[in-house]
Amino acid sequence: MKSRPIPREAESLRLDAALQLLRHSGLAPPCRREADGARWLQEVIDGLCAISSSDPLTGLVNRRPCELALAREIGRVSRTGEPALMLMIDIDHFKQINDTHGHAAGDLVLVATAQALQACIRPMDTLARFGGDEFALILPNCSPASGHAIAERARQKVRQCRVALSPGRRIGVTISVGGAFAGQRGDGTAQSWIERADRQLYRAKSEGRNRSCLEPV
Repeated sequence: MKSRPIPREAESLRLDAALQLLRHSGLAPPCRREADGARWLQEVIDGLCAISSSDPLTGLVNRRPCELALAREIGRVSRTGEPALMLMIDIDHFKQINDTHGHAAGDLVLVATAQALQACIRPMDTLARFGGDEFALILPNCSPASGHAIAERARQKVRQCRVALSPGRRIGVTISVGGAFAGQRGDGTAQSWIERADRQLYRAKSEGRNRSCLEPV
């Protein structure tokens, strides 16, 4: 069955909706000019891609680009043999923070945690908001000898935070961290890497939270 062409009015409505979304996100391109229409349209497309791949609250990449980065890193590890570490990070008692102080306070805690973690990473690393109060950190070329020190540095950085909820009102935040190295135990998929790091995260939480647990190598 031959598809019908999209009416010009519908195309215009879609473009208007896209531009409204970009303006709301602060990513709208300058006013369109006929002379550089193709470049302007490309800026619109680039802006929409940026919105779809980033978390609007923390500014980190979201789960989808993180999973793509994981797949790329597994390929790199298989080619070069260099080690790579993935950390899964969860904010301790986050539901209690929301229930006690409200969701606006929870948002402040998420932003503060993201900023603290960003202060610990290298330009080559990938930090993502994986979902809810969970973050993922991919560390290429990270040896088992240094992996635990890196995880502990991230944990301590967040632990030092005092999140301002209002004038004179601050709360502390802690995280639990689980880690696994790429290529261990014969797995070769992003999903299996995530699951192994998650198991270590659950171990950290079951052992009392506010600690890091890495898979033995």
